[in-house]
Amino acid sequence: MTAHKLTARDRLIVALDVDSAAAAGELVKLTASAVGVFKIGLQLFVKEGPDLVRWLVDQGVGVFLDLKLHDIPNTILAAARQIAGLGVRYFTVHCSNGQQALAACQAGLAEFCAEQGLTPPTMLGVTVLTSLSDVDLHGIGMLGDPRSQVELLAGQAYRAGLRGLVASAQEAAALRALFPDVFIVTPGIRPSGSGRDDQARIMTPAAAIHAGADALVIGRPVTRAGDPARAAAGILSEIEGALAASK
Repeated sequence: MTAHKLTARDRLIVALDVDSAAAAGELVKLTASAVGVFKIGLQLFVKEGPDLVRWLVDQGVGVFLDLKLHDIPNTILAAARQIAGLGVRYFTVHCSNGQQALAACQAGLAEFCAEQGLTPPTMLGVTVLTSLSDVDLHGIGMLGDPRSQVELLAGQAYRAGLRGLVASAQEAAALRALFPDVFIVTPGIRPSGSGRDDQARIMTPAAAIHAGADALVIGRPVTRAGDPARAAAGILSEIEGALAASK
């Protein structure tokens, strides 16, 4: 999926960071008119497993399986094959797996999907988590600033054949300039007036779109809102306004 084919609704990804399939299903029912894709992360996947993924796909909504695969190349590819069989639209791997492993996974997944007659999901390379600051990076031995590290990892992923990246909206403009054909997904999105929570590098939906992001991941501002449907509709409206202004 390329950026010019996306509707405004396709660009809004809501993170189903809840504890049960029932809670997830209720959120989907309330917000699906405004939301194009729903993200299942570790919290919900550990509790409910692949059955919930299959159920959501059967509902006709886009699914983003965010497990951030990070392992030896053979294990990553084996997991990616299983993910492809679930029918999701996107899934994540860490760019820090290295260029060789990413290339092997990308090529192996394409071959597997062709053999099985499956539509390949878009593999998104996670660069630097939006919760990490300069101090955090230095603490784990990464001596550059977040933008430099993001660009380094993104370059490896791009050379490996990935055309989807996950990065803070603060790095989106730089990535768009370096890699014009990449699909950029940005977490850490906070509408005006929302708290930072545990995010270090945040941006509003409109600012992220103007910076070059293709799709925005939004969790707590929707899932913890008193009226999730209204919150999602408001964010969609902000995305639509930003897209109209950028034409």
